[in-house]
Amino acid sequence: MKGTTIFFLSILLITTSCKRLDQTADDLITVDVTNNSFPKKELALQDFMDVEYIPLETNDDFVNQGFVQAIGKELILVKNYRDDGDIFVYDRTGKAIRKINRKGQGGEEYISCRSVTLDEENNEMFINDFLARKIKVYDLEGNFKRSIKQKQDGDTQFYLDIFNYDKENLICYDECNQEIPFLLVSKQDGNITKEIRTPFKEKKLFLQLLRHEGGTRAAGPGEYSRIIPFNGNWILLEPSSDTIYTLMPDYNLRPFIVRTPPIHIMNPESFLVLKLVSDRYYFMESIKNVYDFSKEEGFPRTYFVYDTEEKDFFRYIIYNGDYSYKKEFYMVMLTPINSKGELWATINAFDLCEDYKKGKLKGKLKEVAATLEEDDNRVIMLVKHKK
Repeated sequence: MKGTTIFFLSILLITTSCKRLDQTADDLITVDVTNNSFPKKELALQDFMDVEYIPLETNDDFVNQGFVQAIGKELILVKNYRDDGDIFVYDRTGKAIRKINRKGQGGEEYISCRSVTLDEENNEMFINDFLARKIKVYDLEGNFKRSIKQKQDGDTQFYLDIFNYDKENLICYDECNQEIPFLLVSKQDGNITKEIRTPFKEKKLFLQLLRHEGGTRAAGPGEYSRIIPFNGNWILLEPSSDTIYTLMPDYNLRPFIVRTPPIHIMNPESFLVLKLVSDRYYFMESIKNVYDFSKEEGFPRTYFVYDTEEKDFFRYIIYNGDYSYKKEFYMVMLTPINSKGELWATINAFDLCEDYKKGKLKGKLKEVAATLEEDDNRVIMLVKHKK
């Protein structure tokens, strides 16, 4: 797929990277990442997930690119893909509340904003100021509260993924750490409260480099989550490991998926990525770590799903059931958004208006589209586990 971003290596090093699971040994899944031949399965997304549509209010102060950062019980946080510092605060229905921007060079400001993590219980938000290697903490009105350092020693660059773990801690992924990439970090002072060691033989970075006279270029496969909330636990995906683990409430790691062949014997490597985990289906990608810089293309993917009832793998086509025709939905659009395991994507308002005029929509999506103007903000598509 072409969504691959190419950029200088110096930039890459700055910018890359409830219910228990009652699992027995028989439940452990083994995935052959070299296999690209599967029987076909067609599914409607609504058959196994619930879908909610949230139109984001548009006005003179609230025009944005729809980069969703957090969806909580009462609030939604959105920013732009360009790092301009704007954070748009909406209520849970998409009504505009306030816009916050504390970007700057001062001690109470952030230089950069890779991501925003919401903590409604403590009325706080955490800005991943990756250029400063800090987390800046503000209340939900935008008032500065404190600044905490990210881990500074070893091979750490900055925290790539940050989720709200519990009342006292964040769970973070440290991509460049050679030994312990997953950490529980205190919300108060940034101290490491728990190191989570997912075993692997050799650290593998999921990227390709091209060295030339002018410097070094690098290419990566695009964004994917290393931390996936599911059923009150946390699935941890370290690309260097042959096992995907579930972090249990007692901090034990339970093997969830095993890949074969082992990553360290492959050249080029094929990495295993999880996109969506439901009670029945596990959607995955196998991505080969190759890239042609002259053609600006690479990282070929194989898309497949494991069906826990049929206990077999399939290639798949997913349709959005809120269209009156077979509108294909791509799992690559989805990103985990909160500890409940909900995921988000967005739909362009112009496209929805066009489909509405042509009678191509139905159900709740049709109702939302009827209220839109073509130049409105994007509509959030919130994908939730069925109750």
